Amino acid sequence: MKNKKAFQGAALAVALGSAGGAVHASMGNIGTTYGVLPTDVASAQALSLFNTQTSAVYYNPAYLAKDPRGELTLGMLHADHELRADSQGGLAPPIRSGGDVLQDSPSQHVLVGLKTDLSSMTKFDHPLYLGVMLGVEKYGEEMLAFNSQTSTAGQYFEYGRQPLFLVLGGATQLWRGLDIGASARITLQSDAKLRATTNLAGETQYEELNVSAKPSIRPILSATMDWGESFCPNGDCWYNGLETAFAFRGYSNTNTTVDANTIIPGTIADPGLSLKVTTLDSYQPNIYSAGMLYGQERFRVGFTVEMQQWSDLEDELDGDTIKDQAVNGDVGRLEFRDIVVPRIGAEFDLNDNFTVTGGVAYSESPLESDSSLDVNYLDADKWIVGLGLTAKYNKTRFLAYPVRFDIAYQYQKLQPRDFDLYATNSPSYPEPYETVEASGDVHVFTGSVTLKF
Repeated sequence: MKNKKAFQGAALAVALGSAGGAVHASMGNIGTTYGVLPTDVASAQALSLFNTQTSAVYYNPAYLAKDPRGELTLGMLHADHELRADSQGGLAPPIRSGGDVLQDSPSQHVLVGLKTDLSSMTKFDHPLYLGVMLGVEKYGEEMLAFNSQTSTAGQYFEYGRQPLFLVLGGATQLWRGLDIGASARITLQSDAKLRATTNLAGETQYEELNVSAKPSIRPILSATMDWGESFCPNGDCWYNGLETAFAFRGYSNTNTTVDANTIIPGTIADPGLSLKVTTLDSYQPNIYSAGMLYGQERFRVGFTVEMQQWSDLEDELDGDTIKDQAVNGDVGRLEFRDIVVPRIGAEFDLNDNFTVTGGVAYSESPLESDSSLDVNYLDADKWIVGLGLTAKYNKTRFLAYPVRFDIAYQYQKLQPRDFDLYATNSPSYPEPYETVEASGDVHVFTGSVTLKF
């Protein structure tokens, strides 16, 4: 069993390209967990459905049609986590002293966004906008952040390093004031096949390794209506400045399948020991969003509500060979629930050059259960508060439009919640061996520069 586990770990390390050290990943992504660009982070995503920047391609691709100008955005995001698991005692000796920090590895993204009008490529005098948003972990050095494991210490469900963030989409105007858009969220599905002859010391020969990755494309659909522009083009109605938006983001995930086979002369004869591991990471559920915005000359106030369909994750984990026992066991059974996330935000123009943005949101944990056999996921309800500043530099010598600078800060407070930890190899099994209190703080810092063309 020890050699089997060692070989399984080696095969996974080769397949994921992470043999150089541990990689901390999660079921989240930057767009849902923090926000993509500073305005999204600052408003706690309350104004993301009404953001004219390229991050609209993820939240509401229809809003790409709101501003006819092209755009190039470069940014960075740094998220600091201090996620704790305080021991509350148990049948077995505590695995850590009270107050220990369980996870503090940051998530660090470089962000690139591009939007342009493709109508010049056609013979039709009708605007067609294209948007692309890219985010790469570890400031561009780590495209596939992936870690799937069981844990006796507990592991946080949502936070950690994030895999490649890539969205491509477009928008057009369907009718006066009514815009529609569609995007594709692209994730990677990896397959690895390893064949080798080895001795008990793990020294291999006659190796054959085949690794492949293919894209998985999931849809994002949206529509936006400017009520004043649609039904009151002369601007004399009470609802002038009122906008509504609806969006659907299809579920997405990153997964890897490893098919390994080894022969150990004198111990395991041909056809050898076969190991097949299929595991899931960075899952995002179906998300239905609806928002309302009211804006005048110097301010905008928006309210957004999301329904996140996390209950489907139980079926996805049923085929995960690392985590399936957590959804199939009689004790410590992992269960998820659909959640509703309300968000409210506002922005105010201080003058022609500076705009302040703020927002707040409350997100319940999608974990309905307080235990998960061997996997031991931890999560908690959280408050999210953001604040940001936008500055426009008008005195550019060679550029046609002002240069836009954005900075933002977001704080997430995880509310304390108790979890029972289970392990099949614990002397206390089928009873939990320890109870811990999950809590934590997350600090997000981000900035970007935007050029219009």
